[in-house]
Amino acid sequence: MKENKEEQINCEEQEMNKEEECTQQESAQQESADNTQQAENENPEEEEEEKDPLAAAQEEIEQLKDQVLRKAAEFENLRKRTIKEKAELILNGGEKAIVTILPIIDDMERAIENGTKTDDPKVLREGMEIIYHKCIKALESLGVKTIDTTDADFDTDEHEAVAMVPGMGDDKKGKVIDCIQTGYKLNDKVIRHAKVAVGQ
Repeated sequence: MKENKEEQINCEEQEMNKEEECTQQESAQQESADNTQQAENENPEEEEEEKDPLAAAQEEIEQLKDQVLRKAAEFENLRKRTIKEKAELILNGGEKAIVTILPIIDDMERAIENGTKTDDPKVLREGMEIIYHKCIKALESLGVKTIDTTDADFDTDEHEAVAMVPGMGDDKKGKVIDCIQTGYKLNDKVIRHAKVAVGQ
């Protein structure tokens, strides 16, 4: 009876030892799997480094192609817009000048109409002077100025000598004696030289 109990106890101990060994093996396997997963999660860069370099290069090439195409499209749109704006400027660039001059034309039409009602040359002259001064002011508003020739030294940048006047004395030598045709500047750029007579 005692022997049977001892054998039963031994059997139970053996079974318990086996179960413990199995549990330890399962724990070890689980721990190993967890460590492997953790290592994979901790080192994603290693996986990226293992990518095919050819595929990475092709991906970069595609990105660069896309950027080049976008830039080319932007440049083409800019070029077309610039051409359109330039064409509009050529066609309508004189609009400001024309609008400025139109009131002067109106004044001239009224002066012509009223000129038939009087024979007094003084009245006609006064009307012409008013229109002239209004025209000069309109040109000045557009950046146009007359070239001053009064007692000025002859300057080839602004003047064009059309006549030489001898015997004017040393103090008039190289000086503008008379202005034959008025010269004009547009924003300090000479657009028409003043035709002058110069002392010799």
